[in-house]
Amino acid sequence: MGVQIAPSILSADFGRLADEIGAIADADWVHVDVMDNHFVPNLTLGLPVVASLLKHTSVPIDCHLMIEDPDRWATGYAEAGARNVTFHAEAADAPIRLARNLRAAGARAGLALKPATPVEPYAELLPEIDMLLVMTVEPGFGGQPFLDVVLPKVRRARQLVRDGAHAVWVQVDGGVDEDTIGQCADAGADVFVAGSAVYRGDDPAAVVRRLRSRAEDVSASAWWTTGGQA
Repeated sequence: MGVQIAPSILSADFGRLADEIGAIADADWVHVDVMDNHFVPNLTLGLPVVASLLKHTSVPIDCHLMIEDPDRWATGYAEAGARNVTFHAEAADAPIRLARNLRAAGARAGLALKPATPVEPYAELLPEIDMLLVMTVEPGFGGQPFLDVVLPKVRRARQLVRDGAHAVWVQVDGGVDEDTIGQCADAGADVFVAGSAVYRGDDPAAVVRRLRSRAEDVSASAWWTTGGQA
């Protein structure tokens, strides 16, 4: 699997979500940010809305759970039909068990790390997950500026993934736009979440195409695709 673009509907018009998702029909994923106003200081949408969205799109849904107690709640999103469910390492009590439960329910399992959370302590979990999400802003709100200080962690994540025996995607989320996606692709990301960059314009589909083109161009000659060193 090559470059994947996952527009976040956090920046979409919540009053017309079905139409907003329809505007990104060529995307690889619909990224849904679930926030509980406890793990992060914001409240968005939950399982009933995700279940409803699944009826209105053929684009697979990628749920990013910024919630407390994902061990209790995450599997429900997989059972509802979300194709990928990502939980935060900082919130999970039993991440291996949770990842296995998500996979058993038919979803890919993702592990998310806040900007200040190092990736090395979770290296042994890589065989249990399908995607590692490196946050490039503090989770909680869309439209934040990209934190380039996180790029070395993206590189380290790619190193760990590349050196392992399991195929794990590296996702970035936060401040990703046409100016920053190249840096992320060069560092080692292959799945890109973009919210405000996609929905602030008049043609979200065109933005998705440009983001994909830019990421593909950079990835083609990046160290991690050509066998080089970070």
